[in-house]
Amino acid sequence: MRLRLQVTRRLEPPASMVFFVSALSLLLAFLVSGLLFVFLGISPLEAYRVFWQGAFGSLYALSETVKRMIPLAIIGAGLAVSFQASVWNIGAEGQMLIGAIVGTWVALFSPFPPSLLLPAMFVLGFLGGALWGAFAAWCRNRLAINEIITTLMLNYVAANLVLYLILGPWKGKTVRGFAYTDPFPQEAWLATIGTTRVPLVTFLFALLAALFCYFLLVKTTFGFELRVVGRGEKAAHLAGVPAKRVVALVLFLSGGLAGIAGVGEVSGIHHMLRHPAHISLGYGFTAIIVAWIARANPLGVLASAFLFGALMSGQDALKVAFGIPFQVMYILNGLVLFFLIASEQLLYYRVTLRVAPWGEKEDEYDRVLD
Repeated sequence: MRLRLQVTRRLEPPASMVFFVSALSLLLAFLVSGLLFVFLGISPLEAYRVFWQGAFGSLYALSETVKRMIPLAIIGAGLAVSFQASVWNIGAEGQMLIGAIVGTWVALFSPFPPSLLLPAMFVLGFLGGALWGAFAAWCRNRLAINEIITTLMLNYVAANLVLYLILGPWKGKTVRGFAYTDPFPQEAWLATIGTTRVPLVTFLFALLAALFCYFLLVKTTFGFELRVVGRGEKAAHLAGVPAKRVVALVLFLSGGLAGIAGVGEVSGIHHMLRHPAHISLGYGFTAIIVAWIARANPLGVLASAFLFGALMSGQDALKVAFGIPFQVMYILNGLVLFFLIASEQLLYYRVTLRVAPWGEKEDEYDRVLD
């Protein structure tokens, strides 16, 4: 018998295999993290129990997971569209903060009547984040500056703009010297689901954003155009697709959705503008991973956003229960990402074993064992 290993590339892995490999990767990440808990003197089984309880163990825990999922899903849906066009928007964190700034201005300083505060916050918050993203598109289209650089650097501009406002002209007069604005009027607060802290409007919007972006990608001419641009601007030029217009529109859309997520945080969770690290728990950066894990599929973003929402809630429970430093949580996140990234090789490559008797033609006796 002759054995021969052959490695071939899959064009597109089946959805069932993506689910199985991703689940296996998460299981391995948690098993390896058990060694970290042992090093810290914590029983891994007890740590897993606390994590599960913190993420899913009660209505409150599940609501906290969903609360963290919402901004990840909204931002991730927009980034999925952007990544399909090979437009690498790394600035969702800043676009989210700009949406929070604009929403705060509407709530505290605008002339809108109370009944129009929330609609105006979301519309103008979308435009604020969209224009912040569109500026990066202008830099790419007119100045040939890579959007990775501009969107990344604009994150720091937005964060420092928030700090300037809450420590300067917008610092609250009733907050006893703390670095945040006055609370929003009640008309600018989003209603929550029951007794939870999950804003109903943004929860529904996360679902609608994923559906809209999926429909945009799969069912529209623009979706076809942006996928062509994603294959390369030369291919787009040969197909007659205006690549610069596509780049501008996807950055406008993804930036606008991030802006809406920022409005949702200040109007539904905090009811004021606070330190950037409080407004966004790294949602803009984490949503990049969320979109990547979902293979830039807006519907898949809902699942990956829920996963990372659970990770964030469970890790909060671990910190409270065991007094674990927050740096350890970064290690846990790193393990999850490491195993998920490593699993890519299993998804896009297949190993086949070809068996043939000695002296016989291989073509007549090949058997492929996946």
